[in-house]
Amino acid sequence: MPRARAGLSPAGPRPVQLLSGHGASRGTALGRARVRLPHALEVAEQRVPAQQVDKELKRLHAALDAARVEMHDLRQRLQGALNQEAGEFLDLHALLLDDPELLFGLDELIRSGPFSASYALRLQRDRLAKVFDGMDDAYLKSRMDDLDHVIGRIHAFLQPVLPPSVKGLAGEILVCENIAPSEMAQLQSQGVVAIITSAGSALSHSAILARSLHLPLIVNVPTLLQRISDGDVLIVDGSDGSITVNPQAENLRDYRVRLKEHAREQRELGRLRSKPSRTRDQVDIALLANAESLEDVTQAHALGAQGLGLYRTEFLFLQRNELPDEEEQFQAYRDAALGMAGRLVTIRTLDLGADKADRTGLTLSNEDNPALGLRGVRLSLARPKVADTQLRAILRASAYGKIRILVPMVSTRDELLAVRRRMTRLTAQLRAEGHAISERVPLGAMIEVPAAAFALESFIDLVDFLSIGTNDLVQYLLAADRNNEALGELYSPLHPAVLRLLALVIETGARHRIPVAVCGEIAGDARLAPLLLALGLTEFSLHPGTLLEVRRAIRDSDLGALRARAPKLLAARDRRGIERWITG
Repeated sequence: MPRARAGLSPAGPRPVQLLSGHGASRGTALGRARVRLPHALEVAEQRVPAQQVDKELKRLHAALDAARVEMHDLRQRLQGALNQEAGEFLDLHALLLDDPELLFGLDELIRSGPFSASYALRLQRDRLAKVFDGMDDAYLKSRMDDLDHVIGRIHAFLQPVLPPSVKGLAGEILVCENIAPSEMAQLQSQGVVAIITSAGSALSHSAILARSLHLPLIVNVPTLLQRISDGDVLIVDGSDGSITVNPQAENLRDYRVRLKEHAREQRELGRLRSKPSRTRDQVDIALLANAESLEDVTQAHALGAQGLGLYRTEFLFLQRNELPDEEEQFQAYRDAALGMAGRLVTIRTLDLGADKADRTGLTLSNEDNPALGLRGVRLSLARPKVADTQLRAILRASAYGKIRILVPMVSTRDELLAVRRRMTRLTAQLRAEGHAISERVPLGAMIEVPAAAFALESFIDLVDFLSIGTNDLVQYLLAADRNNEALGELYSPLHPAVLRLLALVIETGARHRIPVAVCGEIAGDARLAPLLLALGLTEFSLHPGTLLEVRRAIRDSDLGALRARAPKLLAARDRRGIERWITG
């Protein structure tokens, strides 16, 4: 990690400053600023004697090994929601550390210069940056940030002062240009109380992770790094994106008032743990939880979730060199079913691909556009042995609870037919082997490809339920990568086309008596709960950490009144019109 800017605030009181950005994760915090300037490899040209080449190669590979160990250790410490969000990026960074293009180029530069390991690293970084800059694809261009993060870790381990991570962050607020999800997990474990960035998007993976951690995050603050110095005292409010620099007595009094209000709100939410998710006009709404670990399952159970609407299976495949076998998968799925004690458990089949790369060689490493490539159900059908192993494990686990299977990235009827045939064959096979299998295991499709939403009538007879993955659906529908900061304003579920497509899927499901859930980030935003209710949604699937807030929003809503206002919502012509509907 690049080091923080040296130097403390000048002696004596400094004037109060008020800054503002976009609130990406709610919460208030008071702390001392730790400023970190943008990453740059400031390494002067340094040649070494020929006899020192072997020593420089050893230094380089020792730094690479140290970076690998650091990432592995951090990955092992991740639990619950962090496994999915931060883990995906740690896995990608670990793959970059083993990339032949990066490693071979570094070795050659040290030998041919001959250069020091640090200078060779800088040269190779600059070469690769030119390649990335010349790409037309915005997604691939954005991967340069990941490469810079990895190179920064290697460079830090080449320095005589270790470790590379910022230490002593307990009670401090990190002020930086941007933050990687994998890095955020480490900072949170060190005690950072909030993060402010000059770039970034409220809909990025980092923002999603911050919300899961209940860590205040403010993004896109203009001139941030020029206006805050190390040692400044800050008050941040992630709800409205406000930052108070060097607060005075009045500001501190206001902060204490907000803290008391937050504590009171948490106590009130705690009383909703055993309350029904029922609207004011007495309509029950199903609140399901997204999960991927036993910790998530335990939290969902404790908060009164009616089941798991999305149990991710990718965590079994990531950060390892071999595929999980049937028995390992069976035990994980069985334990999830047992943990929910008879409540619904929706297991999503493998959704590797795009930005979720593995080390086993299962996914393709050189796709031109991985977000539109061999991922989700496409990857499963292209790897039949892997698909059979996973389906056998899920079917065996169905004897221990109310399990159903969710297929991601569906775009055609043929894909669902192939999965159904596979399930039928494997069920007969398992019963012949003496395994107990549930009499009926429902099959569902994730609607995250616009083509699937528009062609839903063509395959709805093959499914028992539907789940709308709004995170991918929004970016595919709007042709806007959610990780591209330049498109932060465009990538939004509050787009008329998104709402009309959601309404179409929900209405089609209701007409055919097929349950429909929404499992993307929009489902966990309590502010948007009335909007989804107005569109006809009766089943939410969300992170356990947001369940009580959404339950409160549902209990405060009059469903009949919201449905009556739905035509006005669907007639909105832009985001501002939709936001006016929400606040109206």
